[in-house]
Amino acid sequence: MLAYRRYQPEECDFVPVAAADEVPPGERLFVTVGDLDIVVFNIAGQFFAIEDRCTHDDGPIGEGDLEDYTIVCPRHGARFDVRTGEVLAPPAPVPVPAFPVRVQDGQVQVGIPRRP
Repeated sequence: MLAYRRYQPEECDFVPVAAADEVPPGERLFVTVGDLDIVVFNIAGQFFAIEDRCTHDDGPIGEGDLEDYTIVCPRHGARFDVRTGEVLAPPAPVPVPAFPVRVQDGQVQVGIPRRP
């Protein structure tokens, strides 16, 4: 599990996860990169990625309802901003990790933090 924070592009190595046209606006994609379960969202043509783990109980959050930029945990209702990972409503105590996303050559790439 990673520290609960928003990672910056310069801290990361970018990994291709899908062709951009495979994740149309309003859709999400679940990927595993190494030991990280990540959910990638396409919201109005912008891509965002967070760890698919609620900080309240370590359960998956990616299947929850998406309301604008807010993902709602399907078990206990914690809310997170998918752009930053910030907690918007309890019971989650801390933010979820948020990863930088870019599109290059038609590929969605997620920035995975370098580990020491």
